Amino acid sequence: MAPKTTTSGSSDKSGPVVTTDSHAGDASVTSPEHRAEVASKLVDRFALWAGAAGLVPVPVLDAVAVAGIQLQMLRRISQIFDVPFTENRGKSVLAALAGAAIPASSGIGATSLLKSIPVIGTAIGSLVMPTLSAGATYAIGKVFIQHFQSGGTLLDFNPPDYKEFIKSQKELWSTRAAAKATEAEHTESTSSQPSKGAATASP
Repeated sequence: MAPKTTTSGSSDKSGPVVTTDSHAGDASVTSPEHRAEVASKLVDRFALWAGAAGLVPVPVLDAVAVAGIQLQMLRRISQIFDVPFTENRGKSVLAALAGAAIPASSGIGATSLLKSIPVIGTAIGSLVMPTLSAGATYAIGKVFIQHFQSGGTLLDFNPPDYKEFIKSQKELWSTRAAAKATEAEHTESTSSQPSKGAATASP
């Protein structure tokens, strides 16, 4: 009986140790800094998906697709920060945000309707819509990261408070996109130069 008691005692001791280690791991994973980092990467990804959804050639359908992506992004950010989320509340918050802070600098709805104009409208809408969709989605994601970090929830979210923040985040996204485009062009030009040099040097 003694050996059994010792064995069960050791297993009992090992149990709390394992539990403590797992809690320690959870604490590091759910630290405010790590949550913000994970959420920011998530926002970058969803912004790119929203940009791709903006390429949908059908008017209104593209805007609906972008709205769905933004709702899913909000759901995921809420999960990261352990904020209660319901689909109805998420939709109403995003609608309030769009009505209070985004239309002046976004133009997603107008650009979507522009696609209904044959040829020229479709072409212009297809060029502009992805950029607007990605920028708006990025700004929205950053807004909720900041709001949840400050201890806020979907119930106490006040869209007008973030109007200027949204504008600055959209400008940041545009700057990043322009920088990446310039870098890509530079990389392409430098990679093509050696081949020309080699062709010139061979004769």
